[in-house]
Amino acid sequence: MLSGLLPADLARLSGLRVLVVGDAMLDRYWFGAVERISPEAPVPVVAVGGSEERLGGAANVARNVVALGGQARLLAITGQDEAGQRIDTLLADSTIDAHLLRDPALPTTLKLRVLSRSQQLIRLDFEARPGAEALAALQQAFVQALDWAQVVVLSDYGKGTLAEVAQLIAQARGRRLPVVVDPKGHDYARYAGASLLTPNRGEFTTVAGPWHSEDELHAKAGDWLGRLDIERLLITRSEQGMTLFRAGVPALHDPARAREVFDVSGAGDTVVAALALALAADLGDAAAVHLANLAAGIVVGKLGTAIATAQEVAAELAQED
Repeated sequence: MLSGLLPADLARLSGLRVLVVGDAMLDRYWFGAVERISPEAPVPVVAVGGSEERLGGAANVARNVVALGGQARLLAITGQDEAGQRIDTLLADSTIDAHLLRDPALPTTLKLRVLSRSQQLIRLDFEARPGAEALAALQQAFVQALDWAQVVVLSDYGKGTLAEVAQLIAQARGRRLPVVVDPKGHDYARYAGASLLTPNRGEFTTVAGPWHSEDELHAKAGDWLGRLDIERLLITRSEQGMTLFRAGVPALHDPARAREVFDVSGAGDTVVAALALALAADLGDAAAVHLANLAAGIVVGKLGTAIATAQEVAAELAQED
């Protein structure tokens, strides 16, 4: 287990300013009992008895920043529809400083999950890519927000908000701001110059190919550090924990703690929020990775898109003493 994270470090996260830009979405959950199979098709019939809505995507990153003690400013694009209004309401009930740009032709990204006895039966996605006018407005708002930020998070869920991500990275780095990217897709060249990339194991396999040993993984990570001219690459590895790769120095590995995994959705949002705050606080790499690992471990023990609070992380840290 990595050392370096102290209880006093958590207090250093308080009030740090994180600018979160990316694909915001609404996570909607329908809960119900399954007691029969449909006579129309061999599928279960869910008698819906309850529902819940949570902020997802980039908005969930902002939620996690606030839960860990930081300040979050959110830049995102939504439609002028019911899902967009629900995001407005949820953000109004939070302390997130939200700047949502409207695209009248865009359906707000919505993920509808149907669950029975805590088991997800199906997920329905509603989404489209924002138009050029909304993207241009986002670019302008981003430049203005850089004066406020201490660190920038680019949360890419592949929904189109970060179509010009290379330009956003260049502008933030031009201000000497750290840029943390949660990447998506096959084209990692668009993230060149970022401070830190946080792919999960499957996402990194998509771009780098499979590996069959730790040495092979380290070689692939080093190759991509050089290709993209990035300072750090953190690969989250599920039950194997997470590993931070840096050019010219040994990798840092933090194993996962044994725990019951309930739901991994949103864990990447927690990781990127924790790392951004750690960078802004200048905690050091070992402490940053351990903070992210503890926070992610808390979230996977909860149902649905969730957050890890500073108090929960402090309790986990205290158990290690």
